[in-house]
Amino acid sequence: MNNSIDEFLAQCQLDTQAVRAGHHRTAEGEHSEPIFNTSSYVFDSAAAAAARFSGEQPGNVYSRYTNPTLKIFQDRLALMEGAEAAVATSSGMAAILSVCMALLQAGDHVVVSRSVFGTTSNLFSKVLKKFNVESTFVDLVDITAWQAAINSKTKMLFLETPSNPLCDVADMAALSALAKQHRCRLVVDNCFCTPALQKPLSLGADIIVHSATKYLDGQGRCMGGVVLGNQADMDEVLGFVRTAGPTMAPFNAWVFLKGLETLRLRMDAHCNNAQQVAEWLQQQELVEHVYYAGLESHPGHALAAKQQRGFGGVLSFKVKGRDDQGDRAAAWRFIDATRLVSLTANLGDAKTTIVHPATTTHGRLSDGERAQAGISENLIRLAVGLEDVIDLIDDMKRGIAAL
Repeated sequence: MNNSIDEFLAQCQLDTQAVRAGHHRTAEGEHSEPIFNTSSYVFDSAAAAAARFSGEQPGNVYSRYTNPTLKIFQDRLALMEGAEAAVATSSGMAAILSVCMALLQAGDHVVVSRSVFGTTSNLFSKVLKKFNVESTFVDLVDITAWQAAINSKTKMLFLETPSNPLCDVADMAALSALAKQHRCRLVVDNCFCTPALQKPLSLGADIIVHSATKYLDGQGRCMGGVVLGNQADMDEVLGFVRTAGPTMAPFNAWVFLKGLETLRLRMDAHCNNAQQVAEWLQQQELVEHVYYAGLESHPGHALAAKQQRGFGGVLSFKVKGRDDQGDRAAAWRFIDATRLVSLTANLGDAKTTIVHPATTTHGRLSDGERAQAGISENLIRLAVGLEDVIDLIDDMKRGIAAL
């Protein structure tokens, strides 16, 4: 019965999968997915316990790596992304770390987009380097730079698209061809788009990572991450999670399940609001530049329109300051003058958030690293939420007036 339901849902549309997939009702007949808030499970006999621990008998062993609520979430998102399997983790960074620790070893080399989240950059440049995994950072959109950076030890290409915070767009099909040519895995952070807007596996990626903390939740309630890909790779990732323990909590998985139910509706609304705010900002004399792939002026607009269903809810822009003050002062004046939006580094929330990347999300990078990533002192990131766009633009007017 369960298999027939899974096969049926595999043929359904994304919205149906987001509401229904993964949940096989228990004998209680519950309509909403249950939370299995337990650390361990009781076995019928010593022999049954041994069979579970060895893997000879399917079933739950310990919630560090098997939990029914997590399984529903993993199975649902895997179906939505078109993946064979998924592994849930305690955060988005835990998801990236789990991929690297499971699939890389000392002596390996990784090529990484220079346009990744600041903490992701530190993970590759500092943490993994301690384990003798070397990383080369390249321009996200320059395919020749990716090609030139690959060597005989390269095992992984890692990127996020659209990028954080400049919304650069990678040609995933081209990078997939490059990865296959050199027998590397292409790993894509799909946090900004989610499967509601973009499906990297269908464009040739091997593995997807998510910070479920962002749009998969959608209301800024819980921390979590997910890794998705083929079964063999996910078995390796689960092996690391089982041993090291960066596990998602059952309650968090349940929250994310509720978030998935409204994912496409929310993403469409984020896209619509962000488009209007970006177009308004682009018309302001005191805004130097707006970075949003939904604008025709963006160099990645055509590619984004081809490989995405929508342009997402995140944009960034540079403001013009006074001649007698620095760029940072201008950005801070704009941010401090707003009254509606939330000054916080999170994104993907129903509430619009604003942040100064150079001193927060990318603050731990060196001046040179920030310059290479395009993170200037007058850059502001805006993750547009679900408020009325008239009120959001009014708040942007407050920022403009402070310049």
